[in-house]
Amino acid sequence: QVQLVESGGGLVQAGGSLRLSCAADGRIFNIDSMGWYRQAPGKQRELIADISSGGVAKYADSMKGRCTLSRDNAKNTLSLQMNSLQLEDTAVYYCKAKIFAPGRGWYDTWGQGTQVTVSS
Repeated sequence: QVQLVESGGGLVQAGGSLRLSCAADGRIFNIDSMGWYRQAPGKQRELIADISSGGVAKYADSMKGRCTLSRDNAKNTLSLQMNSLQLEDTAVYYCKAKIFAPGRGWYDTWGQGTQVTVSS
């Protein structure tokens, strides 16, 4: 089974930057899209950005212009560089990937989440 391991969260001051990383670990046959989501207290989980296996990235309006998504297909990793962080960016950030497994087909899997806290 494939697991997604996230890292890079933490405490940062408003206006600062953070880089989140996600690594797919396990017996990997194929990965389609990968993306980052976040969930703030009392709110629904929302998409920040995702990227296809071909490298086409899409960004949600909430962080467009303030973040950059990058993917390394050879290493099965995904990174999110976030800049100009604001208080409202405080949330738990989750990595998601669409994975293929023989006998199971395509399915979505999530990381455990990493906390990002922006302070004033």
